[in-house]
Amino acid sequence: MSTTEQVVRTIAETAIENEKYFGDLDSVVGDGDFGYSLARGFEKLLEGWDDLDRTDDGTFLKRTGMVIASRIGGTSGPLWGTAFIRAGGAAGDGVVAMLRAAIEGIKARGQSDVGDKTLLDALVPMTDRLESELGRGASTEEAIRAAAASAREAADATSGMVAKRGRAAYTGERSRGSVDAGATAVAVIAERISETWK
Repeated sequence: MSTTEQVVRTIAETAIENEKYFGDLDSVVGDGDFGYSLARGFEKLLEGWDDLDRTDDGTFLKRTGMVIASRIGGTSGPLWGTAFIRAGGAAGDGVVAMLRAAIEGIKARGQSDVGDKTLLDALVPMTDRLESELGRGASTEEAIRAAAASAREAADATSGMVAKRGRAAYTGERSRGSVDAGATAVAVIAERISETWK
């Protein structure tokens, strides 16, 4: 299994294992379906795992994104699907370029940015940290560990924000005081990748 496949499999397994946790977080100010939707989409991905086109990492990520976009309900499907498809388009340029491409895809698709209390609030700081760690010569393992720590810190900080996108945006000030489910999912997944990195 390639490194990319291992990472995608870890993301899928982590999303499925944390279905209730992510759903509970989302139900505070959202509609509570985030954990369920994410888990069902990644279950579909794992069900068809052996049939995914593995010609190269780019093709594999694009196929992954297409399954996710078509199988995850609500706004999460298009956002997470777009992230994988865009990352696939940048495969070969390194992990930071793939993450940046995913971020741009999410911004365009969700009409959102950092500060809107979405998954971008963890994904962007995580990517920035990964890039700076790798740039200063840290090992991949050290860089991933540092990036995961940044994702967690940034996700926790979303509790002080007011949601500007998604169902939570309708609650206005009431969305302050709870963490964003998408940002927390990014942190949990990053932590799992850093724990299982070989």
